[in-house]
Amino acid sequence: MKYKVVIIEDNIPLSHGFATSINKTENFHVVSIYETCETAIENIKKDDADIYLVDIDLPGINGVEGTKQIKSMQPNCNILMVTVHENSTMVFDALCAGATGYLTKSLSPEKLINALNETIEGGAPMSIKIAKMVVGSFQKKQSEISLSEREKEVLMMLSDGNSYSVIANKLFISKNTIKFHLKKIYAKLQVNSNVMAVQKANKENLI
Repeated sequence: MKYKVVIIEDNIPLSHGFATSINKTENFHVVSIYETCETAIENIKKDDADIYLVDIDLPGINGVEGTKQIKSMQPNCNILMVTVHENSTMVFDALCAGATGYLTKSLSPEKLINALNETIEGGAPMSIKIAKMVVGSFQKKQSEISLSEREKEVLMMLSDGNSYSVIANKLFISKNTIKFHLKKIYAKLQVNSNVMAVQKANKENLI
């Protein structure tokens, strides 16, 4: 049985070049080539593909949004972003949208086939340069929220069920100071209640 591949790429020579390389293999077969995500989505049930190769800069629905829609309709498929861009924001957005891997258009036919095989085996193919960008993006995302030690103390004591009065006594500060810290915490976490602040801080491993 050959795995079915769909190519979504508006560069026709490139998409046909990919198809030629893929169709020479024993494991993969290109069932459809589309120039837009809209057309691919219309035919998603008919194609029932195992792997989608998707360009990120497509007219109309771009590759990131297209990936979201394809994954929502066909959760078990794999999507590889194939693009000229090596931009960390685009990389991060594509992977967050559900892409399995991210490769550049400059890759050789051999590396393309290796990426398809790696994907089917459960891997997440991407170039070394892009892998470093992804790690950097995740680290940046994780470090965007930063609480002071005092703010962490206030949140931890709130999570333990302490009242403002108890916290004020234990930290030797006034209730107004606690409210001031909470106002800053709300702004940083983008929440509007103590419960939401504690929940988000726990989720982000801030306390």
